[in-house]
Amino acid sequence: MSAAKAQGRAAAAASADAIDVLEGLLAARYSCRAFKPEPVPRAVIERIALAAQRTASWCNSQPWHVTIISGAETERFRKVMYDTAASGAEAAPDFPWPREYLGVYLARRRESGFQLYDAVGIAKGDKAAAARQALENFKFFGAPHVAIVTTTEPLGVYGAVDCGAYVGNFMLAAQALGIGSIAQAALARRSDVVREYLKLPDDKRVVCGISFGYPKHDDVINGYRTSRAPLPEAVTFIGE
Repeated sequence: MSAAKAQGRAAAAASADAIDVLEGLLAARYSCRAFKPEPVPRAVIERIALAAQRTASWCNSQPWHVTIISGAETERFRKVMYDTAASGAEAAPDFPWPREYLGVYLARRRESGFQLYDAVGIAKGDKAAAARQALENFKFFGAPHVAIVTTTEPLGVYGAVDCGAYVGNFMLAAQALGIGSIAQAALARRSDVVREYLKLPDDKRVVCGISFGYPKHDDVINGYRTSRAPLPEAVTFIGE
């Protein structure tokens, strides 16, 4: 066998191994809603952030900035966010909220919600219990760390899109290191509170939060998994 052929086969095998790892991480990752109180070591957090920093972005603008909150500061921030949300104060997101969910998007949203409610024993139609569960977002589900992801206003929606890619890679890197995580758009509904607490510049826009830490694997709320649409519903192929 020639050296070129041997190298080609080795490269193909390495590629197969890499996609297996990626598919395994994607399949294993889930939105964690119950965390252990133990903090994640700073070196591990930095490794997650360093991996996510390789995220592709338009013109390599890298429009994300991430504020990672830990320790006693998490508890202070948790209280501020929860108290504001529980007060019924009007939401003030930086980006327009979805106007409505229709058709298959509504069906998927409902399926996900019912799975959550079933896991924690909330009966269908129990709006009070559902509201209490929604407020758990602002407790960060007990996570010891929360990352606030922001972009800059002039980049508009495309800066936010790049941040979305960053969020996905951050969570995959966390999964690879045994860290649970959950992306939380709910925190962006209180962008005014986040901005004031973190003293963000006026040109910053809050995209979302990521709560993370060591997962409680035995908690029932971490026991279900959401479904994914079959490929033909998500992808259209044109040509050969």
